[in-house]
Amino acid sequence: MSTLVEDNPAKHRFEILVDDGLAGFTAYLPRDGYLIFTHTEVDERYQNMGVGAALVRGTLDQLRERGTKIVPQCPFVAAFIKRHPEYADLVTDRT
Repeated sequence: MSTLVEDNPAKHRFEILVDDGLAGFTAYLPRDGYLIFTHTEVDERYQNMGVGAALVRGTLDQLRERGTKIVPQCPFVAAFIKRHPEYADLVTDRT
C-alpha cells in the first residue's frame, strides 16, 4: 500500500492518496499565517489501517517545513497531536 499526502489548496484540504486513489482528507480554513483544521475524514475502506494517522502526520510534517502554525479544532487532529507531542510546537491559540 503506497500513500501520498498532498495539499489541495483549491478545496482547502490535505488529501491522502492510497495506491493513487483518494482515501481521505483533512479540511482547513486558511488564515493569515496559520490554518484552522476543522474536519478529518477517511474512507471506510481504509479505516483502522493507520491511514488517518498517516494523513495527519504527513500534513503536519509539510506544515512544519513551511513554518505554518495550526489551530486543531478537528477532534481527530487534536487527539493525534496529544498522542504525538513532538507536533505541539505547531499549535497556536489564535482563532
